[in-house]
Amino acid sequence: MTVFISLFFISIDQKTDRLVPLRYGLAYFATPFYIASDIPSRVSYAIFQSIASNDMLSEDNQRLKQQVLLLQRRVQKLAAMSAENVRLRELLNSSDLLDESVRVAEIIGVDPDPARHEIIINHGKHRDVSKGMPVLDAEGLMGQVIEVGPFTSRVILITDSTHAIPVQVNRNGMRAIAVGSGSLDKLVLTHVPDTADIEEGDLLVSSGLGGRFPEGYPVAIVSSVEHHPGLPFAVIEAKPTARLDRSRHVLLVHQFGDEPDE
Repeated sequence: MTVFISLFFISIDQKTDRLVPLRYGLAYFATPFYIASDIPSRVSYAIFQSIASNDMLSEDNQRLKQQVLLLQRRVQKLAAMSAENVRLRELLNSSDLLDESVRVAEIIGVDPDPARHEIIINHGKHRDVSKGMPVLDAEGLMGQVIEVGPFTSRVILITDSTHAIPVQVNRNGMRAIAVGSGSLDKLVLTHVPDTADIEEGDLLVSSGLGGRFPEGYPVAIVSSVEHHPGLPFAVIEAKPTARLDRSRHVLLVHQFGDEPDE
């Protein structure tokens, strides 16, 4: 019976507009039911979108954290490269002041024994390195080559307790011997008369005596001068001008003339 009634109204609706008001009224009253029936679907969709959004935010957050770490690493690398470039420029600028032929080398090793102040550089016989060659950085003398291998060389620093270098006071030319103290920040001047004209802050440069080191290279700055009554010699300490514990690149000085005797 219901089917026949429905077919009847459909037939009338197709042939006349008399049922339009009725259809409009039914649609008006049915709207709340449509909305109510759609609420579960909308809630489910909203929950799904919220979960998806949280997942996406979590993924984006993780990805951004990784990008920040990568960028921080690049910034650190750039800072290190910038500092190294500054040091290399200082080193090359200092080489312009030297009359001798120089070559830039890199420190690749440090002696682990704290009693020995020695380093390894990446130049050897293949780069014409010879025993006794002076080694310096942008600030002053560091030491000399004591052993040459095929591709590397060993350098003793001026602060090693077995090393000594003839120096002179740049202010007045007075000569002395600077001996390594076993500490990277200290040299000791030996057998300097108590009446010698040496003051704190004086620059000590290589004197050239002995033929090992060329004359005029900065060696150290006098850090303390002590006079003890009754002692014939003053107690004088000096701080090396070279950055013995920080320099990465060094200059090898090729001196003209024959290699001096041991």
